[in-house]
Amino acid sequence: MRIVADTSRCAGAGQCVLTDPALFDQSEDDGTVIVLSPEPADDQQAARARQAVHICPSGALSLRES
Repeated sequence: MRIVADTSRCAGAGQCVLTDPALFDQSEDDGTVIVLSPEPADDQQAARARQAVHICPSGALSLRES
């Protein structure tokens, strides 16, 4: 699984960062998402990545299965 972020759609709500700060951060310039680790390390982190995709208010996050 790979996390994909569309920064042009990102509203900077930060829900992804709250879901897993090891996977996501926000740009200091405009608050858009930064994917710190595009491939979750384990099943728990993959579950949090799925949750972040689900709750993203702008739909800027998606997952690509390997």
